[in-house]
Amino acid sequence: MKKLLLALSLSTTALAANAADYVIDTQGGHASINFKVSHLGFSWLTGRFNDFEGDFVWDRENPAASSIQVQIDTASIDSNHAERDKHLRSDDFLDVEEHPRASFTSTAYTPTGEGTGELTGEFSLHGVTRTISFPVEHVGEGEDPWGGYRAGFAGNTSIMLGDYGMAGPLGNLEVELELHVEGIRQ
Repeated sequence: MKKLLLALSLSTTALAANAADYVIDTQGGHASINFKVSHLGFSWLTGRFNDFEGDFVWDRENPAASSIQVQIDTASIDSNHAERDKHLRSDDFLDVEEHPRASFTSTAYTPTGEGTGELTGEFSLHGVTRTISFPVEHVGEGEDPWGGYRAGFAGNTSIMLGDYGMAGPLGNLEVELELHVEGIRQ
C-alpha cells in the first residue's frame, strides 16, 4: 500500500521540474507527531507517537504541486506513563488491536503566503477517514553537514475524537496535534 501511495504521489508531480522526493527522517529523530488533550479539565496530558514513517514531494518553485503521506503505528502512543498508555491502546480509546495504523495522505497544498500554506488531505484514525485541512509552515531547507539535502515543515491541527468513532465522553474530547517533519531528499 505504501508503495502504491508513493507511486501515485510521484506520478502527480512528475511534471514539476523542481520537485524533489524526501523521506521523513524518523531514524534520526528529526520528526515528531505530538498531541495534547485536556485531562478532566484540570490539566493538559501531552504525548507523542514514537513510530511513524512517510515521505513527501516538495517543489519550492511550485508549492501547490507538493504532497505528503504518513503512516502512524497507533500502538506507539507514549504519554510517559505505562499504565495510561496501556489504557490508551485499549478498545476504550485507540483500539490498536483492531486499528493498528492511522494515516494521512494529502490531496492538496495551497500556498497562503511566503513559507506558509494550507495542507488538505484524508486522515484515517480508528477505522474512520475524514478530510482535514490545517496550516503549515515551511521551516527551512538546505544542505546538511553529511552531504545531503533536507527540508522541514511544521503544522498544527485539532480533531474531535467523536468524529473518528470514539463514543461516550471521548466523543467530546478535542485533541491538538503538533507536527514536525524533516525530510531527506532522495
